[in-house]
Amino acid sequence: MSLTEQAIERIRQLIKDGALPPGARLPPEQDLAAELGLSRNLLREAVRSLITTRVLEVRRGDGTFVTSLKPELLLEGVGLAVEMMRGDDLLEITEVRRLFEPVATALAATRITAAQLAEVGRHLDAMIAAQDDVELLNHHDDAFHRAVFAATGNQSLCALLGGISGRTLRARVWRGLVVENAAGRTIAEHAAIYRALADGDAPLAQAAALLHVNTTETWLRENLGPSAPGPADEPPR
Repeated sequence: MSLTEQAIERIRQLIKDGALPPGARLPPEQDLAAELGLSRNLLREAVRSLITTRVLEVRRGDGTFVTSLKPELLLEGVGLAVEMMRGDDLLEITEVRRLFEPVATALAATRITAAQLAEVGRHLDAMIAAQDDVELLNHHDDAFHRAVFAATGNQSLCALLGGISGRTLRARVWRGLVVENAAGRTIAEHAAIYRALADGDAPLAQAAALLHVNTTETWLRENLGPSAPGPADEPPR
């Protein structure tokens, strides 16, 4: 490992050992550098890297602290990485989604509350009402699936799946489906997922989600080229 990587690992070890638990403030730079046997410049590099990966955070005027270390924070980088992918890499991400999302949807069917089901239904109704509006379709499609993931009660799974369902790619698919007059079919797939959730039918929810992800994957394989998305493919703001 490089010296910076070694410095990063030493700080991580303090966190893992509980010497610096979530929410703890880092000791003064000079003291921490001496404790770890590092130069202050090397310590600064390590701290900057850990801030980027959401392990540490700077509170202006108060110091540097360990974050909450919650999954949604630490896995935030997954979504950022997916937004940078293109071509075959995106197809691989879709395969990952196919492996995880149907199982997560089945789990949600066994745990979803009435309030959570109502949230899923609200986004489904909004999609039905906006079949020609790509921006709204993209927004409510994303919210629909995030509401399903949240119903699993598994924060790590929710953060991971939310990250691999990139908004840029989702927007591109919706634009293609609207042009091909296939938006209604895809919305019907969402409706099937909702009905399975409402019935608490885990196997049916898993099958409906698998069909839906397969539809997306098939469209991508037929339409996604190796080049990076152009300006027209940027996600709605």
